[in-house]
Amino acid sequence: MYAIVDIASQQFRVEVGKQIFVNRLAAEVGSKVDFEKVLLTDNEGDVKVGAPYLDGAKVSATVVEHCKADKVIVFHKIRRKGMKKKNGHRQYLTKIQIDSIA
Repeated sequence: MYAIVDIASQQFRVEVGKQIFVNRLAAEVGSKVDFEKVLLTDNEGDVKVGAPYLDGAKVSATVVEHCKADKVIVFHKIRRKGMKKKNGHRQYLTKIQIDSIA
């Protein structure tokens, strides 16, 4: 069984027991979070699609850790002008484990 859920304005395909990285959530490590914006569920061929969300569907997860993603280098250069600018960025992420899909 899997579901497609909207978490922090991004869509994720989740299954029970899987761990995913999402944008930083305002929740403590070890706490439970519920996501009610479920777009689709599939239970071995029984597909239910919401318009836009399914009524009564819920995905429960546990916050495993807060971390940062790998560094992304942003480099700007204008040729023949001698202009170079280099910046770095690390996105704040939350690792969650999916407990149940109801």
